[in-house]
Amino acid sequence: MSDYILSDETRAKLSKVSTASVASALFKRGLRNQFIQGVTPVSWKGQNMVGQAFTLRYIPAREDRNPMEVFRNADHPQRVAMETCPPGHVLVMDSRKDARAASAGSILITRLAKRGCAGVVTDGGFRDAEGIGKLDMPAYHQRPSAPTNLTLHEALDINVPIACGDAAVFPGDVLVGDGDGVMVIPAHLADEIANECTGMEQFEAFVLEQVEDGARIIGLYPPTSEKAQADYAQWREKNGL
Repeated sequence: MSDYILSDETRAKLSKVSTASVASALFKRGLRNQFIQGVTPVSWKGQNMVGQAFTLRYIPAREDRNPMEVFRNADHPQRVAMETCPPGHVLVMDSRKDARAASAGSILITRLAKRGCAGVVTDGGFRDAEGIGKLDMPAYHQRPSAPTNLTLHEALDINVPIACGDAAVFPGDVLVGDGDGVMVIPAHLADEIANECTGMEQFEAFVLEQVEDGARIIGLYPPTSEKAQADYAQWREKNGL
């Protein structure tokens, strides 16, 4: 478990940057596999998901261990995860990239939202996805799935390192989700990635304005020409940045 605590300042910065910018910043540091593959928003509402990871790991279900009666157990890991994921955190579930059975449904995810969690991510599916999509809390999955998790998945471990969509997720890592998907930022890099991506987003806003006005990309993106660098400096001054 990481000792890192996501600050309000860093959370605010990451809420305004794209997963594309985060991916580029991490790639500069040699990290190539931080995007959770195959995961998209249940319903994109135009606001980033940002929070530290709290994890749940599923393994293949075995019939003698996973009858419906297991949900009567107060210590069932899936239920416990819903009640112990800290407010402001993102519940990340390793469902083995298998959406044939649901990782959770709308009642459990509504409970997460009511408890103040920042989001939920699974590389499997959700049942009652329409209801989950109506929540204010961001939710990401592979696709909708009606069968209960018990038909294929057994919830086993809480807040341990997991795989989710082929990305390693450690408890305390920082998750950033936008309309494209979800990036995993190692906790010790979160503050510097937030700062760097804020600058990247500002520069790309400048570039987009230039391109919309008919500017050529060569020399502008990246800014290898002196004119592009001077124009960007003027743009920053004009916009009070």
